Amino acid sequence: METLKMSSRMSLVQNQILPLNFKPYPLNHSSRILGVYCNKGRTFSFTLTCKLNTVKGNKPSKEKSRISVPGSDGVAPPVVESEEGSVGNGGRKVEEAKNGVVGFGLLKKFPRKVLGILSNLPLAIAEMFAVAALMALGTFIDQGEAPDYYFQKFPEDHPPLGFFSWRWVLTLGFDHMFSSPIFLGTLALLGASLMACTYTTQIPLVKVARRWSFLQSAETIRKQEYADTLPRASVKDLGVILMGDGYEVFSKGPALYAFKGLAGRFAPIGVHISLLLIMSGGTLSAVGSFRGAVTVPQGLNFVAGDVLAPSGFLSTPSDAFSTEIHVNRFSMDYYDSGEVSQFHTDLSLFDLNGKEVMRKTISVNDPLRYGGITIYQTDWSISALQVLKDDVGPFNLAMAPLQLNGGDKKLFGTFLPVADDNSPNVKGISMLARDLQSVILYDKEGKFAGVRRPNSNLPIEIDGIKIVIADAIGSSGLDLKTDPGVPVVYAGFGALMLTTCISYLSHTQLWALQDGTSVVVGGKTNRAKGEFPDTMNRLLDQVPELVESSSPEEPNILSGL
Repeated sequence: METLKMSSRMSLVQNQILPLNFKPYPLNHSSRILGVYCNKGRTFSFTLTCKLNTVKGNKPSKEKSRISVPGSDGVAPPVVESEEGSVGNGGRKVEEAKNGVVGFGLLKKFPRKVLGILSNLPLAIAEMFAVAALMALGTFIDQGEAPDYYFQKFPEDHPPLGFFSWRWVLTLGFDHMFSSPIFLGTLALLGASLMACTYTTQIPLVKVARRWSFLQSAETIRKQEYADTLPRASVKDLGVILMGDGYEVFSKGPALYAFKGLAGRFAPIGVHISLLLIMSGGTLSAVGSFRGAVTVPQGLNFVAGDVLAPSGFLSTPSDAFSTEIHVNRFSMDYYDSGEVSQFHTDLSLFDLNGKEVMRKTISVNDPLRYGGITIYQTDWSISALQVLKDDVGPFNLAMAPLQLNGGDKKLFGTFLPVADDNSPNVKGISMLARDLQSVILYDKEGKFAGVRRPNSNLPIEIDGIKIVIADAIGSSGLDLKTDPGVPVVYAGFGALMLTTCISYLSHTQLWALQDGTSVVVGGKTNRAKGEFPDTMNRLLDQVPELVESSSPEEPNILSGL
């Protein structure tokens, strides 16, 4: 900044005239400031000469520069020739765009080095493989079990792979893999690589693709992937044909530039953003959700907050945790073979005032959602049998699951004593059930006595005792979950599918130059390279042939393109 120095005499004059606001202003040469003083009919003028004091070594440039603001007439902004004889809007070089933001200071060199390391492609591929390996290991190791389970499955005396004992599982947090520091750290590193690649590579490529680039050399145009020459043709007619085919066309003087399919250049950025959304949603689900499971007999209830347990340090309960859930009825559907095909639970939800706020019958793959809580139907069991003994009762006999040798079949059993309970050898009637539609009875000697259907009211006499199976009470196995990351993950997958489809759009660039009465045309595309020459030939065949040459004074700026 230069300083304006005034003499003491001039200062006295200035005090008698209107105040002037002198502001430092960058001057490129010696300047003069003219002033006029009027007071009581007396007028005189004065002149101030300002000389620029530049810093040593920074001499004013002698090169001419142009600055203009493009209007609304569609004319391309001013262009500057590049080393290859091409011109582009803004005069910025491609190399500068590849380096991201132009003009980083010395203080930003270290962050740029970090960005260069993070955006390294082999590193990103290694991170993806590491995440995939950890996810596969998380499916191999049962998650969320008690420590005793891992002591037995991964013993130190015979560890899997010769070294992978329970110490590895519990120390590294592989018993809760998807919320372990190793998995989340690897996921964060992969996300940082994606963001670095987007910032240093994809965004600059889009900036380059959006730049208007006019080639002023016929030889440069002929070096493109596709090149042709149209004798007795006009570059303006070519621009009209290209506009009709969906191209964005720009013209300046004898040069023309057109492109189509710019959205395909944005697709890699969209893919990276989609992957970041998916990883962010998965991380939020791992550290900010609640999960719980409960088995509730028909007719009983429970509070959602008593079942749900936090899974991470970001887990925050909501008002819906105070909701009371009542199991109205549990029922099952069967195939013709007698196998269970589906099971249903009729649920009612009550608020703190005891008012029913929602009721729904859920089944497998048809959950209930309320206040951010999702209730899934996942399992079932038989909790009790209601039995009449010699027309007395009913008595509720608790059913216990029985261990079977292999297979996934379920079997439940109970026992009705018929002798003195104080006797050391208590005998009674055994009852077995594999579902809610039939009960098998055995006498006190363990011999088969018969089969009865619950609610049939058909009695059976065993060892002189009349037994009636009044009802079989089922229990519903429910899984409760709150997962704030699900909408983010769904949005990420939706965006990933959309941007993947957009990435197949070809980004095509065309250049043309009026060379006398001929037009030299060249172009390139990033996809569908085999079809590109046929498409170009079809377009160039539509360009009309000129009978007479155009007048050189005729304007050759294709306005509005």
